[in-house]
Amino acid sequence: MWQFWVDRGGTFTDIVGRTPQGELKTHKLLSENPERYEDAAVQGIRELLKLPVGTPIPKATIEAVKMGTTVATNALLERKGDRTLLLITQGLGDLLRIGYQNRPKLFELNIILPELLYEQALEVTERIASDGEVLTPLDEAQVLQSLKTAFQDGFRSVAVAFMHGYKFHDHELRVGQLARQVGFDQVSLSHQASPLVKLVSRGDTAVVDAYLSPLLRRYVKQVQQALGDENKLMFMQSNGGLTDAKLFQGKDAILSGPAGGVVGMTKTANQIGYDKLIGFDMGGTSTDVCHFAGDYERSFETEVAGVRMRAPMMNIHTVAAGGGSILGFRDGRLQVGPESAGANPGPASYRRGGPLTVTDCNVLLGKLQPDQFPNVFGPGGDAPLDANIVRQKFLTLARKVAAKTGDPEMPPEQLAQGFLRIAVENMSNAIKKISVQRGYDVTRYTMNCFGGAGGQHACLVADVLGIETVFIHPFAGVLSAFGMGLADVRAIKEHQFEQDVSHIAAAEAVLADLDHQTRAQVHEQGIPDAQISLVRSAHIRTDGSHQSLPVAFGSEAEMRAGFDAAHQQRFGFIPSYQRLIIELLTSEAVGATGEAAQVGDQVTQIDTEMRPVTMYSDGDWKDVPLINRLSMRHGDTVNGPAILFEPTGTNIVEHGWQAEVVSGANLILRRIVPLARENAIGTRVDPVMLEVFNNLFMSIAEQMGATLENTAYSVNIKERLDFSCALFTPQGDLVANAPHVPVHLGSMSESVRKILKQNQGRIRSGDVFMMNNPFNGGTHLPDVTVITPVFDPDGGQIIFVVASRGHHADIGGKTPGSAPPDSRHIDEEGVLIENFLLVKQGQLQADKTRALLASGPYPCRNIDQNMADLSAQIAANATGAAELSKVVSQYSLDVVHAYMKHVQDNAEESVRRVIAVLKDSHFTYPLDSGAQIKVQISVNKKARSALIDFTGTSPQDPLNYNAPLAVCRAVVLYVFRTLVGSDIPMNEGCMKPIELLVSKGSMIHPAYPAAVISGNTEVSQAVADTLFGALGVLAGSQGTMNNFVYGNETYQNYETICGGTGAGDGFNGASAVHSHMTNTRMTDPEVLENRFPVRLEEFSIRKGSGGQGAFVGGDGIVRKLRFLTEMTATVLTSHRKTAPFGAAGGAAGKRGENAVIRTDGTRVPLGGNAQVTMGVGDIFVLKSPGGGGFGDPV
Repeated sequence: MWQFWVDRGGTFTDIVGRTPQGELKTHKLLSENPERYEDAAVQGIRELLKLPVGTPIPKATIEAVKMGTTVATNALLERKGDRTLLLITQGLGDLLRIGYQNRPKLFELNIILPELLYEQALEVTERIASDGEVLTPLDEAQVLQSLKTAFQDGFRSVAVAFMHGYKFHDHELRVGQLARQVGFDQVSLSHQASPLVKLVSRGDTAVVDAYLSPLLRRYVKQVQQALGDENKLMFMQSNGGLTDAKLFQGKDAILSGPAGGVVGMTKTANQIGYDKLIGFDMGGTSTDVCHFAGDYERSFETEVAGVRMRAPMMNIHTVAAGGGSILGFRDGRLQVGPESAGANPGPASYRRGGPLTVTDCNVLLGKLQPDQFPNVFGPGGDAPLDANIVRQKFLTLARKVAAKTGDPEMPPEQLAQGFLRIAVENMSNAIKKISVQRGYDVTRYTMNCFGGAGGQHACLVADVLGIETVFIHPFAGVLSAFGMGLADVRAIKEHQFEQDVSHIAAAEAVLADLDHQTRAQVHEQGIPDAQISLVRSAHIRTDGSHQSLPVAFGSEAEMRAGFDAAHQQRFGFIPSYQRLIIELLTSEAVGATGEAAQVGDQVTQIDTEMRPVTMYSDGDWKDVPLINRLSMRHGDTVNGPAILFEPTGTNIVEHGWQAEVVSGANLILRRIVPLARENAIGTRVDPVMLEVFNNLFMSIAEQMGATLENTAYSVNIKERLDFSCALFTPQGDLVANAPHVPVHLGSMSESVRKILKQNQGRIRSGDVFMMNNPFNGGTHLPDVTVITPVFDPDGGQIIFVVASRGHHADIGGKTPGSAPPDSRHIDEEGVLIENFLLVKQGQLQADKTRALLASGPYPCRNIDQNMADLSAQIAANATGAAELSKVVSQYSLDVVHAYMKHVQDNAEESVRRVIAVLKDSHFTYPLDSGAQIKVQISVNKKARSALIDFTGTSPQDPLNYNAPLAVCRAVVLYVFRTLVGSDIPMNEGCMKPIELLVSKGSMIHPAYPAAVISGNTEVSQAVADTLFGALGVLAGSQGTMNNFVYGNETYQNYETICGGTGAGDGFNGASAVHSHMTNTRMTDPEVLENRFPVRLEEFSIRKGSGGQGAFVGGDGIVRKLRFLTEMTATVLTSHRKTAPFGAAGGAAGKRGENAVIRTDGTRVPLGGNAQVTMGVGDIFVLKSPGGGGFGDPV
């Protein structure tokens, strides 16, 4: 009987059919072609079986269909699942909407949060503590009534997520029983969807399951009916294993298609001895990349389409660069994607009126020969690619580029080559993220290239990365579909363990139960016990860390050694630790299917003549051989440039590469001519290279960040990502900044320039400096900046500067964490570092550094940790220096310096365009203390420049409400970057049209020895709102970070808490989200209660707190925290007296409130800045401000 292996992708559906005789056949058709068929998978199977239209599939024809599908992914992206009801613990009805409080895009004023999947959330009277104590019994009568009402309203799907339900299931199980009694078809309980800690992501997973599972069931039923009910239908899960259609759930369907590609990639390459692989799966809509070094890599926490998933998924990184990525010219740069033409209309060449895309570049350049591509285009689905319309559209675009830039018109070939180069660089940067940034030397890997568009770009991507071997399977064009056939049946179960690594017996007991469940699930799918193997894993972390690493479960000694090895590989060092915690245990049952990856004898050899065609290569049209891959025999070689075509794809062998057919009809591409890295391009600005260098500089800054994140010791840097890395010109001008925290934006330039000036003529190659002085370019003392001047090979001149700024967990000061609420002198906040030589000509000045950190009235508390973090910053800078040196060797120093200037000029022009439409304006912003921030913005229309004059701002604060000038500058840069409205590089150019006038000794340019700890948090937010108030584009946001610190000798925790954002012209403010100068995340409530003796009673949206107007301000939140042991709580908050302003006639948002409710019910109001002792049972209530409204209310 036949077997069919299907990958239903976003653009194409690929099918591999195995005939009753064992022969393999492939087929490809458009995923959506509504004029011709309802479902592409069923249609493709019918076409392979050669069945006339309307004829049912004969019985006993099909043995099995194994399918990966994007049906669930598309429904998630398009929000087309079933109406879903969420039942959640009382007080937390808004929790999944608030999530972790971060906004998705840093510079968007109109904050668009992901659309919720559930239609209604109902709070249930119940509560179980983190230790299992039932605090509030389940109110079954309330639940039953709520379920009946919802059922009558048409709901049929319900998700249930209760606090600590991952560990204590009784309440969830009982609600599940009641829901089924009422008649709900789909009941998703959070502990069954994901038995892991973190209510936010586990709740999301349960909701996804309830939202998508009914739709999947309908799709399964539709396919089953079309195929015949007796045929075995299996689906690929996100974890890389097949499962019976009856067991296929929404939560496991998100990466169904791409997971098949990972399986196909590993099994085919392993067959001929390649075991270190980079997967490069380029399709029509996007490119998926993955890393394999012996084991499948899975993530247990993934965000897809704005939904946080807490379930095992293949670790696949997706970049929006596929064959269908749309080409455009914006902001003076050629840009590729992220928008895609999809399957309908598709690329311009598809004859459906589509835009120019990456595929069209290859058509124009002769890399895709229309007569060798399937004739599936046009209204009848039978026409070839249209090369004529492609050339016409490139000519039109070339004229547009020339008109905008004033340059001569580019030939279409040069333009297409430029776009391809940008796409290739984008895909290469994605591969660096999953390899180089995680400690793997990618040059030692083989790239397994697949997907319909992979072979067209493989050599180009490999060259960028320094990979010299590319593997292309005979079925590379349909490898994801082929992978469905090779995949094993898998079942994975997890358990949140959270015990010491020494508790082997307890872990063994848990795993025995998990093993029984997974083995039974696989066995029930018809797999004999002899073919089932078990894989046991422990996810281990150090005590106090948030990040666990998976290792094989074994003895305590084996797991300790495994953890050390995994940590060394990932982060480059072995941490010193007292305890190791097993966070999570997993059991995976693997049912081997016995399908072989070798297809050599299945490939039909044919005899065809090679024929010459023309292809654009290395800047010219050349005659190259067009060869049918099926005509090549074992041992045959072809030197590039050449085109190898086959039924499922086209492979381009670039100049300097050779293709060889090896065993199994596999194709190996090898670079046989060493790559000449020197690229001769001019120093004059070119719109192609402008985009290439823009992305390249940012990629280097991000690689520096990855090194810092991987090698840092402190949680602040490693896990909260409170750091920035940047590249500078030799003069100290910012070229590229990879910020995680907006307040770091552009503020490092001043530090770099000061170091260069103070040490002029004395800096030597190998010197590294550090500083944190807020009065000389720093922000606040915990933010330590490490600066590395980079010299030419002779050591004669500085050619670049690289720098990293990290928030150290403690830099001394009156209180642990270096954030005293009542500081009046900078020394009370920690050790002040000014122009310190950290590394002298390559030698770390360890003793002097330790002496400095131990100096002053309040020295650092953990100098070993400071030294570890400084070493990580030095390493991050070394990464930047090494990567920049590679770029210089490829392009020359003159070119790199020229493009460092060009990317700044490009950003400058974008800001000047914004300034040109602004008008003179002013604003005065009152603070709760009675101080004010005053600004006058004067616009020079002719020069397209602006003067930002803060004269009239209050003098520096006697306490710590003072923002150093670097913070003020960062806020100005942030505000003007938000006005640009498109994705421009963040660099010195943004500030060139802007002049700042700030009085020394004011609260936004304080003089020594002012305390400044609130400058980063509170004053920065006030400056941002002041500027937006003057510009008139946005009403006031909450204007505070709501700093909330609590602790005692044993426990300390620090939170910044979200609120409402201001409305603007044409949009409402966003509720319960961080605004402007911060975007830090909130700890999940279950993690919070497990780690600290507190209980979250409520975390809800403060309805009606946003200001009214034509457009309404966003609402703040209500957060109620009960203390279970005595602690001191400190708040540092704003807008407790003044209200966030409305704009253009809109009303102000509500002020925030702080209070304590004592155990006897007494309510004690608190000021904006307050310190209070919390007794056992006391509740701290924080209500954050709402945003202002915009425009007169209708």
